[in-house]
Parts: sequence; C-alpha cells; structure tokens
Amino acid sequence: MPHHKPRVTPVLSGIVAVLALGALAACESTPGKEAAEAARNTFACQLAGERIVIRFDSGEARILMPGGERVMLYQIASGSGVRFTNGLMELRGKGMDLQLIRDGTLTPLDGCAPYVPPPA
Repeated sequence: MPHHKPRVTPVLSGIVAVLALGALAACESTPGKEAAEAARNTFACQLAGERIVIRFDSGEARILMPGGERVMLYQIASGSGVRFTNGLMELRGKGMDLQLIRDGTLTPLDGCAPYVPPPA
C-alpha cells in the first residue's frame, strides 16, 4: 500500500499566514531603541502661537514648521548653549530656552517641552 504525505489544507495555510502576520505586527508595534532615542531628543514648542517640532540628532536639528515645511539646520560652534543654522535660519539657546532667527528677526520659542506623539 503506497504511503501518502499529509496534505496541508487551504484553511490551515490561511491560519498559519494570519498567525505569522500577527507576530510580525506585534514586532513592529514595539518601539525600538532607535525610536525611543528619537523621542527623547524631540521637543514641541510654540512659535507665534503655532506648534513646531524640533528633533536634535548628532550635529543636526530637524524642524517641522507649522505649515508642514521641514527645515534642516546644522550645528555650529557656540560660546554656550546650542546653535544650529542652514544660512537662512538659525536656532539657538540653552536647555528649553530656544530662539529662532528668520529673516534677521529673533523670535523666542515658547513652552518648549518633550514631544508627546498623539495616541494611535
């Protein structure tokens, strides 16, 4: 009598696929070390009554402006505190006391605090 291999039914294949996708999704929802570090270096401030988000990362400051424009600034020498520029805009300050200079106009950033992402 010939020996038959057991067949995998389409239903069983479907269940295995769903379980694999679920495991993959669980891995993606857990914030990694890199994401946690980025969150620690990201701040939200008020610029003339509108929110901006600033992320500091090894010699750079990335700013999300109120209108959605993304601005990249590069760290330059400072006597004390921090100073970042791209030649058109400058961010400087100490701790949470930050100022943005655009078109020669210095504007203090108010209410700077660690960024808290909106709930998913």
